[in-house]
Amino acid sequence: MKKMKNLKGGLAGILITAGLLAASCTSDQSSSAVAIVNRPDCAQTNVNYVGNRLPLKPMNFIKLPVGSIQPEGWLKKYLELQKDGLTGHLNEISAWLGKENNAWLTQGGDHGWEEVPYWLKGYGNLAYILKDQKMIDEAKIWLEGAFASQQPDGYFGPINERNGKRELWAQMIMLWCLQSYYEYSNDQRVIDLMTNYFKWQLSVPDEQFLEDYWENSRGGDNLLSVYWLYNRTGDQFLLELAEKIHWNTADWTRPSALPNWHNVNIAQCFREPATYYMMTGDSTLLKASYNVHNLIRRTFGQVPGGMFGADENARMGSIDPRQGVETCGLVEQMASDELMLCMTGDPFWAEHCEEVAFNSYPAAVMPDFKGLRYITCPNQTVSDSKNHHPGIDNRGPFLAMNPFSSRCCQHNHAQGWPYYAEHLILASPDNGIAAAMYAACKATVKVGDGNEITLHEQTNYPFEETIRFTVNTPKAVSFPFYLRIPSWTESATIFVNGKKVAANPEAGQYACIHREWKDNDQVEIQLPMQLSMRTWQVNKNSVSVDYGPLTMSLKIDEDYVKKDSRATAIGDSKWQEGADASQWPTYEIYAKTPWNYALVLGKDKPLKDFKVVRKEWPADNFPFTVASTPIEVKAIGRKVPSWIIDQYDLCSELPEMDAPKGEKEEITLIPMGAARLRVSAFPNTRE
Repeated sequence: MKKMKNLKGGLAGILITAGLLAASCTSDQSSSAVAIVNRPDCAQTNVNYVGNRLPLKPMNFIKLPVGSIQPEGWLKKYLELQKDGLTGHLNEISAWLGKENNAWLTQGGDHGWEEVPYWLKGYGNLAYILKDQKMIDEAKIWLEGAFASQQPDGYFGPINERNGKRELWAQMIMLWCLQSYYEYSNDQRVIDLMTNYFKWQLSVPDEQFLEDYWENSRGGDNLLSVYWLYNRTGDQFLLELAEKIHWNTADWTRPSALPNWHNVNIAQCFREPATYYMMTGDSTLLKASYNVHNLIRRTFGQVPGGMFGADENARMGSIDPRQGVETCGLVEQMASDELMLCMTGDPFWAEHCEEVAFNSYPAAVMPDFKGLRYITCPNQTVSDSKNHHPGIDNRGPFLAMNPFSSRCCQHNHAQGWPYYAEHLILASPDNGIAAAMYAACKATVKVGDGNEITLHEQTNYPFEETIRFTVNTPKAVSFPFYLRIPSWTESATIFVNGKKVAANPEAGQYACIHREWKDNDQVEIQLPMQLSMRTWQVNKNSVSVDYGPLTMSLKIDEDYVKKDSRATAIGDSKWQEGADASQWPTYEIYAKTPWNYALVLGKDKPLKDFKVVRKEWPADNFPFTVASTPIEVKAIGRKVPSWIIDQYDLCSELPEMDAPKGEKEEITLIPMGAARLRVSAFPNTRE
């Protein structure tokens, strides 16, 4: 099923992470050494960045403070589109972000309790990364509101009392906003607020703690914030609170009986046992997070794009690739992958994050980032404002590109690309650096015994095979540099200052280069991409075609139809008074060309007649549209006349393998992330 065939994401990876196997990259400091390793060397403690204090297990990678990494290339373009689009202007148009009588700015305010921190945790980080002072100032208004909301007992934020107890979910989100702000500002008030708030949490009786649905499911987010504070203060009461949070959070350790089947909860909460493992060292907890992730993919995720069919809640029998996932689910899965990568070091999580980021998330938003879909599916041949229930497990216009199709996704989407950018370059426990996920950027990093270097990464990955790094350092400094070798590549090669290294990089591992680095040292890694195929047996042996980390989708000509967003918004989506809705239209997308094709595959070599065609890099640096994608694949297909739009106005479920098919035709495949209408899981016929 998976193309990630060499990843150590199973029991072997768990044992490595649990410390039963060791890997290291060492040098005598006077020469270079290159090693192929499973994980970084966690026996040392990074002296430059805050990692885990004892008794917490060491982090395998440490995220740099927000703003340390400056994206370039297509990722910078995406962040700029976010700033100029929905993320950057939502505070001007969403009624939930209106400042008058807002719950985060006025005690007893009547709106915005969840939407403000949902939006702010991406908006603020975007501001810090882009160094946009106007955005930074706007974020500060809301953060100051959080500081001003503190109560004498330590509680902060909106006071939502239900059955005599206070609801804590919105505070969990705002804590993440405050943590990023502290990384940017070192404002001591963050430490003081969190310390007082967590003392209050510890005083709450268990029967009144984390009882409501959302907070109970998502207590793991609270747990991560407790660790964050403990690593900075060492206050012992925080360890007691960590235990209290775990035992009062929904039990995500039983993969056959999940607490609930809501898609966002699954994507966000499966990591909680692994988070608690960092305190207990109980490897069964770590294994539980892997088990939940894998169970969902085995049962509902027999589809391309890295996600699973739960277009609100996963439902038995609804496993076809025409089922989708919320945009909230996409960005929460990416965040979980990034956190699991740092906790475990397992390259599986970096690769999975890339799969979602490159193939699923880009198509969930408009090319100008001024609208997004609530639900995006691997096979999606219409994107309109109709109610597709019960084909889709929610009632509403949830397939249209709408600036206000829901209260959650329109605000929570903001974290996706900023958080991704923050994890491009990571610090390692042995005072080195790691590139586990690849994109063009410049990172300012402290290495060795505190020397600050700049690492410049240049690439159009995932649309090209070569990634180049330049080290700029004021003086020679020794440190290890880890490079992830993806599982999908064969015969990867690494060059240091133009000379090929002697080690043979192994797919699904890290190559660790340890040397005394000098100014303008160059590293180049080449990751050959090949066409490959996955077969989804439980979904009628449908197939997906991959090219390196990219999954390919049928090229469908898209017809964008503008609609009035006020007419298509659902009931809990509200405009600010005075907002110009005409500047923020909804778009429906319809297919202008046929989509119901099966792939014609060679009997012995299925992809022998497929041809990769490379095109010019787009002038606007944005490769995620039908017209601008720089890679296409030429293939042969046959129409399947019985595969049509069904009674729910969705593409019907995949046809049987022996369904009648038409004549052979040449068809074109493009990267799945560029296809907002897509067929990515194809019926197949072998000839």
